[in-house]
Amino acid sequence: MEHNASLREIARVFLKLGTIGFGGPAAHIAMMHKEVVSKYKWLNEQHFLDLLGATNLIPGPNSTEMAIHIGYVKGGWKGLLTAGCCFIMPAVLITGILAHLYSLYGQLPEVQPFIYGIKPAIIAIIIGAVSPLAVKSVKSIFLGLIAIAVLTASMFGANEIYLLFGSGLLAMAVFYIQKMRIDGLGSFAPFALMSLPQTGFWTAVNSKLFLTFLKIGAILYGSGYVLFAFLDAELTAKGLLTKQELMDAIAVGQFTPGPVFSSVTFIGYQINGLSGAVISTVAIFLPSFIFVVLLNFIMKRLRGAKGLSVFIDAVNAASIAIIAALCISMAEETITDWRTVLIASISGITVFTLKKLNTALVVLGGALLGYLLTYV
Repeated sequence: MEHNASLREIARVFLKLGTIGFGGPAAHIAMMHKEVVSKYKWLNEQHFLDLLGATNLIPGPNSTEMAIHIGYVKGGWKGLLTAGCCFIMPAVLITGILAHLYSLYGQLPEVQPFIYGIKPAIIAIIIGAVSPLAVKSVKSIFLGLIAIAVLTASMFGANEIYLLFGSGLLAMAVFYIQKMRIDGLGSFAPFALMSLPQTGFWTAVNSKLFLTFLKIGAILYGSGYVLFAFLDAELTAKGLLTKQELMDAIAVGQFTPGPVFSSVTFIGYQINGLSGAVISTVAIFLPSFIFVVLLNFIMKRLRGAKGLSVFIDAVNAASIAIIAALCISMAEETITDWRTVLIASISGITVFTLKKLNTALVVLGGALLGYLLTYV
């Protein structure tokens, strides 16, 4: 049974997630599942899966859109703004402070020992969240085969948006072939974004930043990590950002909590100070709020149509498979010696045996173990 949530509760949960959410989109979604499904029961497993599958179909940062969507479902417009802003703001504030220190001292603080331990712990958290979702999403042998195929293709580098839509369309095709009937699918009008007119407030540089990041936020599919390829093409190649600044921005996105897209706060600050940071941040996240509102209206109709419901079920199974593939890839890169094996094992045992334990403690424990074992 799903429970109601007040704005204060929404704010508290997503402020916490924005503050402790290390590890990227898959980790954020795992932590959200722990909070909103397991702990507070705001959503049931199926509802959470539907939101996850739908969120993966639209451009923008997946975990941020998931937070916005949950906020909208539980608190309407106020919940949407509360969840989105509370999830984004901790990362933006931390990144802004680091950007200011970087502009003063030209280097970032040494945090590698802590990240060394956080990453294996995050993998355990993701596995703990994906397991019940996988059981819920694979409702049939057919969906199981789709999940296996998507997992395999994703491991070989297939584009995740093709896998998601392809899975959904395949499931629909099989459904209609079995039923021996044809249904109209309706059409989805493309979303059009209009450029804001320039006023005295906008400098030429800030206008460039706003339009650049608005475009990226509106067309970027997949995880936040794809963002860095866009940044290289849009900013570094055009001389607005040096390679070193881009690398440092990537580092900031990796070791700060919350959405990876907060890296643009760092970049905006380096290019045009505080105003550049604010404008860049608003521009990159604005499309996500718009898309989630539009998607919410569409999803209510999709679940009501049997053929399109089959599409959603396949997308849900594919989404879980993609997260599993990401988790395997992270493990290959992260668990490379006895220390990381030990941290991952301890974290995994903790996650599966102490299911009510706050994920923040698992993250903190991984960080401390990483720091201690680095010097062993």
